[in-house]
Amino acid sequence: MFTSPKIAPSILSADFMNMERDIRVIEQGGASFVHVDVMDGHFVPNLTLGVPFVKQLKRITDLPLDVHLMISNPLYQLPWFLECKPDIVTVHAEALDESAGEFDRAIDMIHEAGSKACIALKPDMDVDVLKPYIGKLDMVLAMSVYPGFSGQKYIEGTEDKVARVVEMARAAGVSPLIEVDGGLGANDPTRAVAASGCDVFVAGSAVFGAEDRAAAIAAMTKVAQEAQA
Repeated sequence: MFTSPKIAPSILSADFMNMERDIRVIEQGGASFVHVDVMDGHFVPNLTLGVPFVKQLKRITDLPLDVHLMISNPLYQLPWFLECKPDIVTVHAEALDESAGEFDRAIDMIHEAGSKACIALKPDMDVDVLKPYIGKLDMVLAMSVYPGFSGQKYIEGTEDKVARVVEMARAAGVSPLIEVDGGLGANDPTRAVAASGCDVFVAGSAVFGAEDRAAAIAAMTKVAQEAQA
C-alpha cells in the first residue's frame, strides 16, 4: 500500500517463440516481477501455461515470478507449482470453498513451501471475503478485467475496490501489497488505482506491445509515482 510502484509485465502478451529474449528485455527495462498467467480452460475460457514452463522460467531469470493461478482446482494443483519455487503464488477466491477451510489451507500451503501468498478477486467478487484472511496475505490481486484474455478494457470502479482493501488492511494492522491486473498502461486507470493504494501493476500488451518496452515500463512507473504523490 503506497510502496514504490512495481511493474509486473504479463508474459501472456510476450512472444512465446522468443520468451527468453523478451524476459531479458523487461529485466533490463526495470520490471519488478514477471507475471505468469496460468489458465486451465475451465476456470477461465482460455488455456495457457503449465508447470514445466514455470520451472523453465525460474531457471532463466532472477526476477521474482508472480504466478497467477486461474484454475478451478487450486488445492490439487498447488503442490505442482510450488515445486517450481515461485516467489508469489496467487489463487482465486472464487475457486476456494470458504466453508471447507480452503482459504486457510491454500495460504498455509503456499507459505509452507516458502512462497508468498496472494488471493485474487474477480471484478464482481466482494472484498469482504478477505476479511478473515487479510492478516495472512502477502498480496491481494484485484482484477480490473474478467480473467481469460489479454488486451481487455479496464473496468471502472476497480480503484474503489483497491481503496476498500487498503481500509481493511489498515484496520487489521497489516500492509500486504495490492496488485491490479487488466487494462493498465501509462494511462488514467493506472493513475486511479495508484492513487487508491495499488503497489503492483500488471501490464501485458501495454509493455510487450510497445516498440520500446523499457520506455513503456518507465512511463507506467512515472504515472503511478505521480498519482501516489
